[in-house]
Amino acid sequence: MLPSGEGEDKPVPPMTSSDAGRKGGSMVRDKYGEDYYRIIGKKGGTRLKETRGAEYYRDIARKGGTANMAKYGPEHFSEMGKKGGKTTKERQDPDFYSRIGKIGGSARRKKID
Repeated sequence: MLPSGEGEDKPVPPMTSSDAGRKGGSMVRDKYGEDYYRIIGKKGGTRLKETRGAEYYRDIARKGGTANMAKYGPEHFSEMGKKGGKTTKERQDPDFYSRIGKIGGSARRKKID
């Protein structure tokens, strides 16, 4: 015989939508692997580009850039650019900038009307 209260089912609190999404995502990852998300993301992006065109991506990028500029200000982006440039300089060999400069200089330019 069980002591009073043991073995009885306790009410389980309802799962939040965040918890449900996390649980479902984990199950999909376990079943199909992590590359599955990359593959379906690429398929979705390709389909969206076919449906809406490349201009759609330009528009949403412009909107996002404008919103970020308003939120953080130009100083933030200047700081991030300097930080990224410094990190690149530390990670690359001394001839890196010379090499990419030559590539950029030899790239075919678009005519501006």
